[in-house]
Amino acid sequence: MALVYKTVAIAAALLPSSTLGFSSTHFSLPSYIIAAVPIIDVHHHNGRRRVSRRMSCGSLSNVGVMMSASTDAVNSEVEGNAEDRLFEPFGVGIKRDFKRRLPLYKSDIIDGLNAQSLATTLFLFFACLAPAIGFGGILDVATNGAMGTIEMVSSTAFCGVVYALCSAQPIQLIGPMGPNLAFTISLAQLAKKLSLPFLPLYAWTGLWTAAILLLSALTSASNLVKYLTGFTDEIFSVLISTIFLVGAVQEVAQTFLAPTATTATKALLTLLCASVTFGTSTILKGLNKSVLFTKKVRTNLSNFAPAIGVGVGSLVARAARLNYGSAAAALPALSLPSKFATTTGRPWLINLLDLPVWARCAASLPALLAAILLYLDQNITARLVNNPRYRQTKGRDTNSLLDGMHGDMLVLSLLTATTSILGLPWMAGATTRSAAHVRSLSLLDDEGNIQGTLENRVSGAAIHALIGACVLLAKPRALLSQVPLPVLSGIFMYLGLTSLQGLELWDRFLGLFQDGEVAPEQRWSKTVPRGVTGVFTIVQMACIYAMMKVKESSYGVVFPLIIALMPVLRFGLVKTGIIGKEFMDILDKE
Repeated sequence: MALVYKTVAIAAALLPSSTLGFSSTHFSLPSYIIAAVPIIDVHHHNGRRRVSRRMSCGSLSNVGVMMSASTDAVNSEVEGNAEDRLFEPFGVGIKRDFKRRLPLYKSDIIDGLNAQSLATTLFLFFACLAPAIGFGGILDVATNGAMGTIEMVSSTAFCGVVYALCSAQPIQLIGPMGPNLAFTISLAQLAKKLSLPFLPLYAWTGLWTAAILLLSALTSASNLVKYLTGFTDEIFSVLISTIFLVGAVQEVAQTFLAPTATTATKALLTLLCASVTFGTSTILKGLNKSVLFTKKVRTNLSNFAPAIGVGVGSLVARAARLNYGSAAAALPALSLPSKFATTTGRPWLINLLDLPVWARCAASLPALLAAILLYLDQNITARLVNNPRYRQTKGRDTNSLLDGMHGDMLVLSLLTATTSILGLPWMAGATTRSAAHVRSLSLLDDEGNIQGTLENRVSGAAIHALIGACVLLAKPRALLSQVPLPVLSGIFMYLGLTSLQGLELWDRFLGLFQDGEVAPEQRWSKTVPRGVTGVFTIVQMACIYAMMKVKESSYGVVFPLIIALMPVLRFGLVKTGIIGKEFMDILDKE
């Protein structure tokens, strides 16, 4: 393939515009000069370089486009070299991220005004609201009302809208996460042991955390995640998906295991509603790969599959209630506080002076752990969303996983500081919901292959604006009361299972139980022995099990460190010879 360089274009890109007397992006030269500019073609043939020289005969406009493209290519190369550094001068990475993305802001709005974006909003509205309500209830009990449902839902809505409108990668969603919840509960337990007021301790810890994240953004420390590989990404992704699946199944199972709290009829109805919601969503989502109906009908049904599933499941529950009465068939439903106020009635602003001076400084220690957790949550999620298979193009370098990370970390640090002084839960990259978001916005061909992504800010902002409306307005709250909790369990099953699809770790796990002679051929099948693949997979699954146990234990506060140690474990597997480097490079290929 010939590499074509224009001498004047290179000079225009490399020299300052003041030196040449014109802008490096919009300039013109006399046509006789342009016609005299040689084009150097470098051909590679049989391992040898052949250089030929020819004259330009293109039009002035074509040359301008070529020169602008050459300028952009050189600028991109310079920026790429900057991203190869672990740290950059203050603010360089942030400036680069927003310089690339902000000029496309109008496009980000227009591209979100369509049916596919609407379907994504309706689906992920429930998927983002339900965890906030569930986690809020858990937090209410663990903190004795210092934080509850209203704080969790308010933080989800506020942070989600701000992030969607201000971030450099708006396809990524932020929200409450199980590890964050576990850390906050551990911090509440620490405050109780030390006889310290929880909310001031939480606020100071959050401010220290925000400062660390801000320093990370200013120095482009997110470049460190280039040392993370698929080994860590897959473990974290499957962990979050497993949490969703296990939680949903447990919610349904508890209705059968607690006969005093429910009747057999309600238990069966719970299972029916969850199954109908999950089955409807799954079947309709697969229509885009079938031959039924027209292409437009298939596409719309597939896009709206989860929203339709919620509707069908809710109708089943309502029909049962009308036929058999509320006493026998009424199911628990989504509910929010009727008044927009803190759980205990406290002021929204936390009094930072209520914490002793020594504790204000000591709060920097748990803050370091919190910063590691938020940093990993945010950047691992960003790596998954930025995966080249989604073919995103706005403000991006080809095959880069780091695009937007520094700008987004700045936004996250400011949100962390704000929520801390308001006594609201911290938000970070929501892995499963972000993966569902980017998949729901993917543009597919007739064979189901991803051809691009509907990159926009509207869907993310609309999802969280609807959540905010449920907090502030009575009518949305009334509508939510018609959605039974078992229906949301079905949605979480769908969300968790679909998030596993496409992950190589999940494919390898299923491969442990398949006949290798007839199993579908995978990327590693012919180059990695089956036994080595099995060991690699079992190690990853063991890590997921261990992290779930630690998260649920009294040592949940050290959970972030376990995630951070995954690259060390990967190195140890190779160093000890348990898995050969040549096999690790294949199995852990990005």
